[in-house]
Amino acid sequence: MNYRTNFNSSFANRGMGLENDINETNKYYRDYDIALIYKKPTPIRITKTNYQNMRVVDGFFECPSTLDYNGIYKGYYVEFDAKETKSKTSFTINNIHEHQIDYIKKVIKHNGIVFLIVRFSLLNKDYILGGKELIDFINDNERKSIPLSYFEDNCYELNIKYAPRLDYIKYVDKLVIDKCHWLQFVYLLLLLLYLVSLSLELRDYLVCVLLFHLLLFTWNQMIL
Repeated sequence: MNYRTNFNSSFANRGMGLENDINETNKYYRDYDIALIYKKPTPIRITKTNYQNMRVVDGFFECPSTLDYNGIYKGYYVEFDAKETKSKTSFTINNIHEHQIDYIKKVIKHNGIVFLIVRFSLLNKDYILGGKELIDFINDNERKSIPLSYFEDNCYELNIKYAPRLDYIKYVDKLVIDKCHWLQFVYLLLLLLYLVSLSLELRDYLVCVLLFHLLLFTWNQMIL
C-alpha cells in the first residue's frame, strides 16, 4: 500500500544546511575509515515532471520514512535523523512523526544507537537528543515541545568545525564506551561468581546462578 504524502521541492529542501553539514561529516568518516554512515534514499513516485527544466513538479512518498541516516560504527548499528527549528526557545515534538517515534522505540529495543541531531538555526546551536531521552521526555511530559533549557542541561552539544563539520561520532563513542564498561563489569562479576562457586555447596551454587540471572537482567535494562 502506498504511503501517499504530497511531495514538492520546497518540502524536500527544508533543513538542507544541517543536512549538508552531516553529509560532509559522513564523507569525512568514510574517507578516513572511521565509520560507515549513509543517508537513506527516500522512495518517491514521480507523477509529473517539467522536462524543459528537468525538474520534478509533483509526486508522492511511496512509504513512510524512518530516519534519515544509518550505518555502522565499531560493530554497533547507528541510526539518526536531522531536525531543524527556527524557534529560539523550544523544539516542537510535532516535527517528529508518530511512525518515526515508533521506529525509534524499535531501534532501542534491538539495542541500536539512535538519536536526533537538532539545530536551532537562529541560535547557531546544534544538539544531540538521544532516542531514549526523547521517549522518556514524551512519556513523562504533556508538553508539545522540548524547551531549549532541556537541550542545554541534558543533551550533547555539537560545535561546528572545519573537518569533520559536526563530529557526532564522539557522542556515539561515549555510548559505546559506557556499554563496554558495563559489559566488562558483568564479565568480572561472572568470573568472580564462578570462582566462588567452585568451593560452595549446591544450595549456595544455586544462589550464585540466581545472582547471575539478576546481573544479566540489570545489564539488559542499563543498555536499553
